[in-house]
Amino acid sequence: MNSPVVHRTSECFIKPHYPPPESKKPFYLAPWDLAMLSGHYIQKGLLFAKPPQATKEDGNGFMEALLGRLKNSLSKVLVHFYPLAGRLKTIKGENPPSILFYVDCNDSPGGKFIYATLDMNVSDILSQTYVSPVVQSFFDHHKAVNHDGHTMSLLSVQVTELVDGVFIGCSMNHCLGDGTSYWNFFNSWSETFQAKGGDIVSTISISRPPIFKRWFPEGHGPIINLPFTDPDEFISRFEAPKLKERIFHFSAESMTKLKEKANAECNVVNQVSSLQSLSALVWRCITRARNLPPDQSTSCRLAANNRSRLDPPISENYFGNFINGLKAFATASELLDRDLGWAARKVHQAVINYNDKAVREFLDFLLQSPFVLQIGQIFDPYSVVIGSSPRFNKYGSEFGMGKALALRSGYAHKFDAKVSCYPGREGGGSVDLEICLLPDTMCALESDKEFMEAAGLTIS
Repeated sequence: MNSPVVHRTSECFIKPHYPPPESKKPFYLAPWDLAMLSGHYIQKGLLFAKPPQATKEDGNGFMEALLGRLKNSLSKVLVHFYPLAGRLKTIKGENPPSILFYVDCNDSPGGKFIYATLDMNVSDILSQTYVSPVVQSFFDHHKAVNHDGHTMSLLSVQVTELVDGVFIGCSMNHCLGDGTSYWNFFNSWSETFQAKGGDIVSTISISRPPIFKRWFPEGHGPIINLPFTDPDEFISRFEAPKLKERIFHFSAESMTKLKEKANAECNVVNQVSSLQSLSALVWRCITRARNLPPDQSTSCRLAANNRSRLDPPISENYFGNFINGLKAFATASELLDRDLGWAARKVHQAVINYNDKAVREFLDFLLQSPFVLQIGQIFDPYSVVIGSSPRFNKYGSEFGMGKALALRSGYAHKFDAKVSCYPGREGGGSVDLEICLLPDTMCALESDKEFMEAAGLTIS
């Protein structure tokens, strides 16, 4: 029996409701934006239940009205986030050979908007142990890399209608922004959608206007050329192996217990955070599931937001890429022969060592030697990579259907031992972990007593 298929019913392009004056100028990218050229688009979205009155008997009037309001509010929020409606452009230099990238906000049809349908119920998505491959079809720009933004839209919204639900998924070019930027856009779109009189007025203010002025250390910027002559020199297309993807839920109570356990074993009082404790648990348990040789070096890599680490800090409304990865190292035997507290202390130390000085040293290196990050360089068979953040306001976005039932992501940036942190739907400090592993490793993790007990699950 064939699995249901997502059918794209219509697509169009959405431009800002009116062009802000700043959109007439080229939007230049900083080195930490350019470093993402070979990466994937950010793909995140929310699954909603249709309201009870949205039945087939209404002649699909609900979806027609919803799509109209989504398009209208998207057009208005793009006034604030105008670079998302643009396209990448390139200027090649000859002496010395170089490439300058920028966003042209004028010569573009706008952001893409897709309406699709799927003959499945919400329960078909949520009841499965492993995330269904069909979820990848909820997103546009499948396997696209950010450099493709020369010919593809920098933002693509796909609204997929299920029998009793709606999935709203966005694919955003990672050269334009990181997770902080992505969720600021998504939340601002929701805010615009819900604004009173939003269908009538042409201008809607938002609570967190994005800051587009590129941040550079003194004496640098605003235009950066990459030392290449051809995209083939820095673009590669990473293909993920066959993976199992599963969402593990850690309640607020579980998170508190993990934090207390880690701090007690460290013999400190509340120095190690709950997220650091959870990261240490995941690092330990995936390392054990991989059955690595005792002397094999392994690392736990965490995505770190640079905005708050600078002194003075810069605004969380800064729209762009301002992240880096920090690492904790150990051998497999060090990690597994000691307790959770030892691993958590390692993670904690890596976090506190990544301060203003470390951020500026990284940025100085990036400015002196601009480079393009390759996904294959992030992945290695001995590391655990933890991205996204439960601190993002992911369940705060509503589009007339109440609070989302679940958050899901697309194909982008997935490899063995890639872990993404999301807030639990009930809030209160609960966390959902989206874990991607090779099938045999996932099976071993699901038999790991320490991990499954922390997640409140029994070993089958």
